[in-house]
Amino acid sequence: MRPLAPAVLPPLGGARTRAAAMALGCLLAAWLTGCASSRQELVPPAAVASDDAPAPWSDGPHQSAATPPRVAGLALPGPWWESLQSPALSALIAQAQAASPTLATAEAALRQAEALQNAQAATTAQPQLDATVGAQRQHTSPAALGQSGEGRSFSLYSAGLQVRYLFDLSGASQHTLQALAARTEWRRHEQTAARRALAGQIAATAIARARWAAQVEATHTLVQQQQALADIAQARVRLGQATPDEALALQALAAQTRASLPPLRQQLQQAEHVLAVLAGQPPGIQPLHAFALGDFTLPTQLPLRVPSQLVRQRPDIQASEALLHAAHAEHGATVARRYPQLQLSANLGSQALTSGALFGAGAAVWALGGQLVQPLFNPAQQGQEAAALAALQAASAQYQGVVLQALRQVADALGALDHGAQALQALREADAAAQASAHTVQRRYALGAASYVQLVQAQQQATQATLLRAQAQAQQLADCVALYQALGTP
Repeated sequence: MRPLAPAVLPPLGGARTRAAAMALGCLLAAWLTGCASSRQELVPPAAVASDDAPAPWSDGPHQSAATPPRVAGLALPGPWWESLQSPALSALIAQAQAASPTLATAEAALRQAEALQNAQAATTAQPQLDATVGAQRQHTSPAALGQSGEGRSFSLYSAGLQVRYLFDLSGASQHTLQALAARTEWRRHEQTAARRALAGQIAATAIARARWAAQVEATHTLVQQQQALADIAQARVRLGQATPDEALALQALAAQTRASLPPLRQQLQQAEHVLAVLAGQPPGIQPLHAFALGDFTLPTQLPLRVPSQLVRQRPDIQASEALLHAAHAEHGATVARRYPQLQLSANLGSQALTSGALFGAGAAVWALGGQLVQPLFNPAQQGQEAAALAALQAASAQYQGVVLQALRQVADALGALDHGAQALQALREADAAAQASAHTVQRRYALGAASYVQLVQAQQQATQATLLRAQAQAQQLADCVALYQALGTP
């Protein structure tokens, strides 16, 4: 705040004038103290490391060779979901961002916050102007003045303009405006977070749909293979080459595998319903793309952020920081209520006994006024300041907690990628071996060197290996999506 120029006062005489001067001096001292104490700058808490500090998720010797390399400062050519190379996924996300009720709610909340901020800014910067028009009927009684005679009734008409302006001496209005600006920024980051979360939910659900579809297909094939073995066992029982227990055990295994199909189909259907709702349409009305694992490609490189970059990237951290700024400004506005407030007002109008004379030359009235108010005793002030300070401390602790949770989510996502890559690599090798074994047995069966039972058993092992590999592949894709979300990648 700009320092107040020294006041030049005329010589005053008498006890009353000296008391008035002392009172004015106390008010000016209180005002200057209020300006100094209520306009403190916010110092954000040091909750994250610097750019020079090593990231807790840096590449190390434990990283699997199958994990895509992580490049510091990698800039993606487009939105992160395009790195999965699925045009159907990109089209569905674009449709959802245009029709999602969740995003519409976030955008409306942002517009509301912007309107409140603009209203407070206009109130702080400009005076308030009111136009008044009135008419009243009055009756005067001479007896009230100790006189005799009859009373008189008359009409009084008035019209005028009133201007009021409140000087922000203590900074309360400015703090209130800063709090509204911070909450507008919070809403803006919330909208960004909602948009990115929607994309992440759609990508994760589409991958889950592909996973359930692969499991349904593999399980159905497995049921057919197990049923074929059970049929062979039944034929061998009729020929006296096998016991009924062997046939019953194979039949029970096929029935158990068949029983797992309805829950898988239910989860597949639920994933499709979730995708429809996320896209902003009722389930079952319009068919969506049937996502399969072949629609997605694991990224060849993954982005890596150090902690300070993570703070600038994740909208939830930015939103929490905006709430911290809002709490600090609200605390300043509460403290500023201790100090004087100066309001100037001006009235210009006219009054007349008849409506025809209301705008005549002799009907004009005007008034100028100023009021300086210094609060002396407010029993709620101390409690309000304590509540505002507690809210500021809570916002600071919440900010630190959000940052720590973000670091944990990134570390967990990278760990899941490393471990998932190791598992996927092993299952790919197992699948390749099972497929090669099934191919060998099939060639031996064609040459008459292997039985049909051996062929079906080899095919069954290959199907089970394919099922496990598909599950691991889907999990690796989901872990990539989780990493993009944890890093706050646009």
